[in-house]
Amino acid sequence: MKVGFIGLGVMGRPMALHLHKAGHELWVWARRPEKITDFPATVCATPAELGRQCAVVFTVVTSSQDVETLALGDNSLSEGLAPDSVLIDCSTIAPESARHIAAELGKKGIHFLDAPVSGGAQGAIDATLAIMAGGDAAVLERVRPLLECLGKRIVHIGPNGAGQVAKACNQMIMVAAIEAIAEAILHSKGINKIKRYPGNLQQEALFDAGDRKQQEEALAWARQQGVRYALSGAVDEWRYKVGVDGEPAAGVAVQIIDVASGDTLWSGAGGKSGWSREALSSLARQLLRDLLLPAISAHP
Repeated sequence: MKVGFIGLGVMGRPMALHLHKAGHELWVWARRPEKITDFPATVCATPAELGRQCAVVFTVVTSSQDVETLALGDNSLSEGLAPDSVLIDCSTIAPESARHIAAELGKKGIHFLDAPVSGGAQGAIDATLAIMAGGDAAVLERVRPLLECLGKRIVHIGPNGAGQVAKACNQMIMVAAIEAIAEAILHSKGINKIKRYPGNLQQEALFDAGDRKQQEEALAWARQQGVRYALSGAVDEWRYKVGVDGEPAAGVAVQIIDVASGDTLWSGAGGKSGWSREALSSLARQLLRDLLLPAISAHP
């Protein structure tokens, strides 16, 4: 099959090569064609020319504006793609942009899938990407054999834009997890400095997660080191606005659950609120015992 590809960067280049290795005939376009010498593909002068040659085109570029320009601008794919052809965008863009592009292409009978990927450069090289697709399910099934050249897990999330929503949620979880681990390690080191624990940390409670004074001391120590606690600051702001330390705002009903144990860590509704400090402290101690203390001991 003739397959078009635009965006031969860190992610796109190995993805395109996998399609070539699977036996597909590659057609490409690049803003700087001199950078794609010695690539097993036919180079087109414009996106429109590429569209005229291929029934399926992939794009993996930087921004919403880049995708819109490629799809809908002058000499764009929409000027070359035939009705019933498919544009698969694997970029990470705004859901609104994905919906807009899909609607405009749809007027010409061109199908659009927003199919952002997760797995990073190594996932692209290993063809183990996770692909989150938004668009018509039947269209996704038509191009699934192509996507299977690129990834191991291909999921239809919903209509156009849904793939981008899933990718945004994925990024939020990933970044929050990294930030949380980094803050927790720094938090524990801060308490260690303040309490002057011996170099070989003990497994006794390094800090009580319910002890507000200790938390504030650790945050103060981190600020002295020039570190900003993004998540901890957000939690403090949330506690202030919702009224965790006092009365919750009128009409607010919030419950935080420890997903591991099912314990209620905090709940607030109808003018009543309170932390289950034992559950929260237990969760923090488990994190310190199983993850943080070994890491800190190994890297003093």
